[in-house]
Amino acid sequence: MFSTNLGKRPACILVAIFLVPFASAQEMSVTPARLTIPAGIPIKLQLVESVSSAHARAGDHLGFVVVRDVNVEGLTVISAGTAANGSVTAVKGKRFLGIGGRVALKLDSVVLANGQRIALRARMAVKGRTRVKMMAAAMIATGLVFLPAAAVFLLTRGHDSVVLKSTAIVAHSDVATSIPSAGLQASMERPSELAEMMDYLPPRVVNGDGREGDMLNLIFVVQPEDLQQTFARAGWIKTDDWKPIFVWHLLRHRNHDGQLPMAKFYLFGRVQDYSYALPDPHAIVTRRHHLRIWKTDYTMDGTPIWVGAASHDVAIVFAKRGHLINHRIDPNVDAERDFVGSNLAEKLSVDRAQYLSSNKPVLQAQTSSGDSYHSDGRLLLLNLQATSANNVGVRASSSEVAGTTSGHGVVSVEPIERNLTSPR
Repeated sequence: MFSTNLGKRPACILVAIFLVPFASAQEMSVTPARLTIPAGIPIKLQLVESVSSAHARAGDHLGFVVVRDVNVEGLTVISAGTAANGSVTAVKGKRFLGIGGRVALKLDSVVLANGQRIALRARMAVKGRTRVKMMAAAMIATGLVFLPAAAVFLLTRGHDSVVLKSTAIVAHSDVATSIPSAGLQASMERPSELAEMMDYLPPRVVNGDGREGDMLNLIFVVQPEDLQQTFARAGWIKTDDWKPIFVWHLLRHRNHDGQLPMAKFYLFGRVQDYSYALPDPHAIVTRRHHLRIWKTDYTMDGTPIWVGAASHDVAIVFAKRGHLINHRIDPNVDAERDFVGSNLAEKLSVDRAQYLSSNKPVLQAQTSSGDSYHSDGRLLLLNLQATSANNVGVRASSSEVAGTTSGHGVVSVEPIERNLTSPR
């Protein structure tokens, strides 16, 4: 009996030696690989709704949305479109002596693609405009007439602080986080970021108080220096900033001042990068084609993408929504959109022109000053990157481009007419 068991032991040992590696391999295949999200990885977001020092309170919840996929080692750990949480940390209302309000906010957390929540690190503080200069000027003027009354202007309050809807902010992951890589999608390389931009492009711009106004109806693909040259060659005028020099221009040229400043509107939390006007030669101040342009954070084949809001001033009106003087616009803003396209096509080379359908089409709306307008909700894309002085006079050719698809929706594309005609 003893000798029989000894003979069987080597066979058992051999079986065990063969089985152990297979068992170990099986255990390793069940255990998912780990992926480390480093501390400080940037996450691009936009504020969902405006926040004002007139109404906000410390501790109020704020909503943000992620506008770019966050990728680590070829895997998407945070998908664009993911909601992120933030909060108001401090509020000060507008005060006497012309001092403006103040709002401070921070990012709190965001959910990863696997459902796990991580802490974020980002803070922002916005101060309202002061009225100190206006208060001082009023006190001096009043003091020259009746000195005791000048003290009344010390009660002047500044402006409320407003953090505007669509304000862009970059947060960072607070600490390094290790997560299972199983189930995460592989990141996609996109030579064109147009579709991703369209997914999160606000449909309308806002004024300094956060009131929505003009719709975005134009997209340009062009380098910054070429953008300025393009409009200059097409006859558009760069309007004045709101600085004292504009008063001198107005006094000098009066109703022939083609550089009359435009109201400031905001997109991504900042004022327009460029303001262009094409005045009517018979009524320069009262009638003009005008366009505000913002640079986006997106590119197409490495070329920056810009967005614009175009409308046509047709008359001057008074006392509307707190403004003493306003321009009234043509309610058919699509006609102005197409006018810009036809104007550039007639005088310059437009490499490609097409209509894009918005994910949030604007069909009926009002300007921030209360004028109604209507649209089919489409944006006109003009690819100006091939525009050069040698191509002046070449008309835009029709170019049908297949719609681009992102993980969040489809951008439908329609070819524009071969020769755009001016609607006016």
